[in-house]
Amino acid sequence: MLSIVDYKAGNLKSVHNALSYLDIPHFISDDPDKLRNGDRLIFPGVGHARAAMAQLQAQGIADMLVDYAKSGKPMMGLCLGSQVLLDHSAEGDVATLGIIGGQVELFSPSIGLKIPHMGWNQVYPSLTHPLFAGIPSGSSFYFVHSYYTAPADRANELCSTEYGGQFSSGVCKDNVCAVQFHPERSGRWGLKMLANFGKM
Repeated sequence: MLSIVDYKAGNLKSVHNALSYLDIPHFISDDPDKLRNGDRLIFPGVGHARAAMAQLQAQGIADMLVDYAKSGKPMMGLCLGSQVLLDHSAEGDVATLGIIGGQVELFSPSIGLKIPHMGWNQVYPSLTHPLFAGIPSGSSFYFVHSYYTAPADRANELCSTEYGGQFSSGVCKDNVCAVQFHPERSGRWGLKMLANFGKM
């Protein structure tokens, strides 16, 4: 059974609808003890990094996520849920979970493009990973964000996207994978990605 983290910052309805469409058994909870019992976990999120970290700590979920990452069970972060996996976010200048080494940085106005980065954009896998099984390189996914992940080690870059230059649109380490875009809102290839995670 797949568990979905409810920390008052997630796009829970869309994730629930996508998983229901795919017939992937799942439950949503804000209880750390229940969440840790899932055989895989999705950590979604929209909103502000500092507020998200405060909520995760208040609910006792922050420590659970660190423990879950160490368990070896598949774990997937979405959007803000991907950013919070790194060491630090410039959004609110806050220390985050430190599951994957790196920083979360703000797009610079110097790129000459609209911020936030919003809409469909192409994603290019940086390595062979089961999350991208059957998904062509350059497939488009839906983004809404002003900040992006910058892993300390390029070996932890799952995929990249062009927006005023190349940025890491996904990160991974061992059993943990995370994407900046919203697969639950990305049509055919987003559903394929969630189905792939359901099989990991």
